[in-house]
Amino acid sequence: MSRRCEFTGVGVMSGNNVSHSNRRTRRKFRPNLCNVTLGSELLSQSFKFRITAAALRSVDHRGGLDEFLLKSKDADLSENALKVKKTIKKKQKELATA
Repeated sequence: MSRRCEFTGVGVMSGNNVSHSNRRTRRKFRPNLCNVTLGSELLSQSFKFRITAAALRSVDHRGGLDEFLLKSKDADLSENALKVKKTIKKKQKELATA
């Protein structure tokens, strides 16, 4: 399993540790990934994702999983998140035509 957020695409970055004497050694900045279960209101179903804490705050800020996925770009989302987004769009169209 890769260390990458399923919603934002944030991954591992590299940089330097800088000591007091200004010596530099390489290090990794790993994202703060959380295993979460988010519920969709339209689908009445729960889905498991591995996302960063910042993305979890963004989901809450936008009003839930459905609104977050509909507003997010397809390029940033993982395959799993894209499948959920497509089913949400499909359900939205069904409710609009009915």
